[in-house]
Amino acid sequence: MITRPVTTEGLLTWTPGRGLTPGGQAGGRLLVADSWLVRDGRVRGFDRHRERFARACGECGGPPPRRLVEFWRDMTAVLPRAGEWFPRVELTEGSGELRVLLRHAPPLGAGIRVWALGQPDPRAVPRRKGPDLDVLAEVRRRAADAGAQEAVLVTPSGEVLESATASVLWWEDDTLCLPPSRLPLLAGVTAGLIEERARRSGIPVDRRTRTVAELDGREVWLVNALHGIRPVTEWTGRPMRAAPATRAPEWRTWLDDLMEPLPDR
Repeated sequence: MITRPVTTEGLLTWTPGRGLTPGGQAGGRLLVADSWLVRDGRVRGFDRHRERFARACGECGGPPPRRLVEFWRDMTAVLPRAGEWFPRVELTEGSGELRVLLRHAPPLGAGIRVWALGQPDPRAVPRRKGPDLDVLAEVRRRAADAGAQEAVLVTPSGEVLESATASVLWWEDDTLCLPPSRLPLLAGVTAGLIEERARRSGIPVDRRTRTVAELDGREVWLVNALHGIRPVTEWTGRPMRAAPATRAPEWRTWLDDLMEPLPDR
């Protein structure tokens, strides 16, 4: 049983009464997953990730709330307090195991190149992170073949949903825009923080239906828990312009300042 912060990558499996131990069968389909950036023991929106993970576990018949509280406590204790990490908590299909995959964070990006050809949404469970990670990874591989780092998922009628790994936000004049909540969207923690700040600051926020082509010439952001805000700096695959990211630097600074120390337990 591990009760102190870990400093190496690897999979830890949780057992009631025994806590987290190294090993377990990696891979397999996940019922639920959640992940976030840990920088020198500091995290942004940690409680929101916990709530989203617990809610998703409840939706698919996962462990009872008491077990999830115990798992989260033990998982928090082992998270590294030095360096940049990108841990992922998991609920597995079949065995119903709770696990945490400790990974070093990849290099963080300040901007991103996006495939401008909207990709049909391949997800079977779009409102829950985990079951569709493999098919989303395939979307990103196709985007890389097209010279991009990310792809935008769209509805059958072409409406923008999100990217393979991030929420899509954009600006129309002084209005912060997001896709309509009626669409099959993952509840992004980082997008939620940004939307709340905009509303508190009196910035107009609206949910609008747009195709990828209608984002031409606008300041567009891809936002997630790992990279924070990445403005689109280039579109590939069709002639589209990426607007200068005039708002992004100030919002990125604000988002970085939201990081707080992990709780002791």
